Amino acid sequence: MAMVDLMKACVSLGGSDIHVSVGRAACVRVRGAVKDLDSTVITPAMAETLVNEVLPSRLKAELEELGTADFAYNFGEIARFRVSVFRQKGHFSCVLRLIPSKLRSFEDIGLPEKIRELITRPRGLILITGPTGSGKTTTLATIIDEINRTSPVHIVTIEDPIEYLHPHKKAIINQREIGSDCPTFSEAMRRVLRQDPDIILLGEMRDLETISTAITAAETGHLVFGTLHTTGSARTIDRIIDAFPKEQQDQIRTQLALSIVGVLSQVLVPRADGQGMAAGFELMVNTPAIENYVRKGETFKIPSDIQTGKKFGMVLLDDHLLSMARTGKITREIAIEYAQDRAEMQMRLG
Repeated sequence: MAMVDLMKACVSLGGSDIHVSVGRAACVRVRGAVKDLDSTVITPAMAETLVNEVLPSRLKAELEELGTADFAYNFGEIARFRVSVFRQKGHFSCVLRLIPSKLRSFEDIGLPEKIRELITRPRGLILITGPTGSGKTTTLATIIDEINRTSPVHIVTIEDPIEYLHPHKKAIINQREIGSDCPTFSEAMRRVLRQDPDIILLGEMRDLETISTAITAAETGHLVFGTLHTTGSARTIDRIIDAFPKEQQDQIRTQLALSIVGVLSQVLVPRADGQGMAAGFELMVNTPAIENYVRKGETFKIPSDIQTGKKFGMVLLDDHLLSMARTGKITREIAIEYAQDRAEMQMRLG
């Protein structure tokens, strides 16, 4: 068994992830469920061999010291994988996430049309949020490609690792990878303001300093894209504010109220026809009312404004899931399972 065979199998099956773990067969996640590739049980020696086939030499010391390493791997012209290698019970394991080689369009993903307008703003903060595996990276890649195709700007991305590779188009695009191009997100964010960027993509808002620098960059004339592992616009804003000490939170509420352009929250749900996954979206657009809620710490009022804000292009996640269920794109059961308010969703679907 070679890693190249597992990669080929993942691509041919339309899988999203490869799992290698000692004590069972190698698996591929297909349409949300893990599936054994064959009956060969992976031994510790096999796991180590598979890991060493893809692990860059520069990361061997990091894996030895920290017990984990993350990187991207090019599988020729066929595909690209984001790889996480780690130790468990003293043995090597790894998970490889397939990064599609073809960038998808707004229409392919089903992005709310309002996003096209928001990404033309000259400054501000746009957050793409959702749980792990919800398609945030794909959405961001689609947005960056749209800007790259249409605008003569300078885009700088800060990623860990770089997933989608963007060629220069109408824009200049520079992609920096944590570990090889810069040491940390916070250090990269400190430096980026000296690099004449128009657009900054921050792969992850991991710590207080990174979040603070991102908000400052958004205030000072840059359009900043960031991601958080939250579901829902109100929770996202609360998460950012709660990252700061109590004595700074009033100031951050004021800064965020003025700088935030919108929050796009998404989940991936199984399609009714069994042909993969579909994205459910919630979009909050900053309005004077929402700006006021953020400043006053009244984020609990935001969902009702999103629900009544269709004229601003807003949509609530549960409303989007309801629409998908009524048009047959997803099943009634899936809509209820992924809803923020399951009881209300059940009642609305009858």
